[in-house]
Amino acid sequence: MTIDWAIVEMAMPLLAAGSVMTLKIASLAALLGLSGGVALGLISLGGWTWSRWMVRGYVDFIRGTPLLIQIFIVFFGLPLMGFRLGEFWSGVIALSLNCAAYVAEIVRGTVGAVEKGQAEAARSIGMTQGKILLHVLLPQSIRPMVPALTNDVITLLKNTSLLSVISVYELTRSGQAIIASHFAPLEIFGLLAIYYYAIISVLSWISRVIERRLPAW
Repeated sequence: MTIDWAIVEMAMPLLAAGSVMTLKIASLAALLGLSGGVALGLISLGGWTWSRWMVRGYVDFIRGTPLLIQIFIVFFGLPLMGFRLGEFWSGVIALSLNCAAYVAEIVRGTVGAVEKGQAEAARSIGMTQGKILLHVLLPQSIRPMVPALTNDVITLLKNTSLLSVISVYELTRSGQAIIASHFAPLEIFGLLAIYYYAIISVLSWISRVIERRLPAW
């Protein structure tokens, strides 16, 4: 079996365009997912009882169902509710909702692992639970949280490939289109693997740089 290098040369710029869309989707979903996940994680630690139970139910539902099903629920469910956002934003919302649940668990576990005496000392000087979480416990949890959050963002980036099922023209979908017109699965799937690996390697390197530069309280 020989590799058709002409197809490889033709496909590279097309896959590069798909990579830009993948990065755009992943960036938006990660921003929304990280923000929402931190908020949900803090609520699960210091919110009212009913709000903690709501967060727990949400996290259990997301972790207990396949992401592909969640994508279909958002894509087909939002129009029934009067929100016609299209494939792109439906994909971003589905990924961000999934990411937020896992980030909430990371925040809950990391912040909850900070030495209990610090929270008790802060409480003894009159700080509220919310201020203790935001100003005492959360800052100390950021550095140990970075590797787990990076792993979650990497998973999110790879999961963007599932959006091809709702016709979002990201990296995997662009590869599928080339395969359909030229029938060169070996060359294209090999290129897709290289593109994903390159993107994730850069992301992992950035994460290590950030982790080294964060202060260790």
